[in-house]
Amino acid sequence: MDADLAFALSLADEADAIALPRFRATDLRVETKPDLTPVSDADRAVEERLRARIGAERPGERVLGEELGEDEGDGARWILDPIDGTRNYTRGIPVWATLLALEDRLAVVSAPALGRRWWAVRGGGAFCNGAPIRVSAIDRLEEATVLVALDAPPARAAFSAWHVRGFGDFWAHMLVAEGSAEVAVDAPGLAIWDTAAVAVIVAEAGGRFDGRVSSNGLLDTAPLLW
Repeated sequence: MDADLAFALSLADEADAIALPRFRATDLRVETKPDLTPVSDADRAVEERLRARIGAERPGERVLGEELGEDEGDGARWILDPIDGTRNYTRGIPVWATLLALEDRLAVVSAPALGRRWWAVRGGGAFCNGAPIRVSAIDRLEEATVLVALDAPPARAAFSAWHVRGFGDFWAHMLVAEGSAEVAVDAPGLAIWDTAAVAVIVAEAGGRFDGRVSSNGLLDTAPLLW
């Protein structure tokens, strides 16, 4: 196994070990950040631990994380979202994950409450729980499943799709990578830690990630953007 991937998977193991026991904990502490989004003590604990491991085991490499910002320097950069779907996490909804990317070279998305983990290395394909995954071959919007985040602007063309659902965050993009949906349209204003990992996995599954839209690469997603 690629050494970088092995390390990333071990980081995901550690993140799961911190976040999963705190999920639905009665003493979970939740605060509101200046941008009015929630953050829990688990978010911070995961990022702090992963930063500590990267600093100790990968000297010279940097971290850009949602909660603690970006390290200075010019070494390879790890991009972390300690808990993507914090609103779900804090309300006891199991759709949340730790997102890890090493630049645009590899990615891990670990969703322990769903019992699923996706990963990919550039040029090596994409996997879920060890099995290869591939985007759908459906190429007609009229036959497609389109996932539109409920806080995304209305996507006019989506309403002529065969099936439209309101999934957002990492999961919508992973469903495209697995071939369960053909298009995922996420909310505007995403940060790099929201997109870095999902972009690698969707691409390695044979799809396309364009800003906040994932598709199976066959559908013309342009109408969904406006």
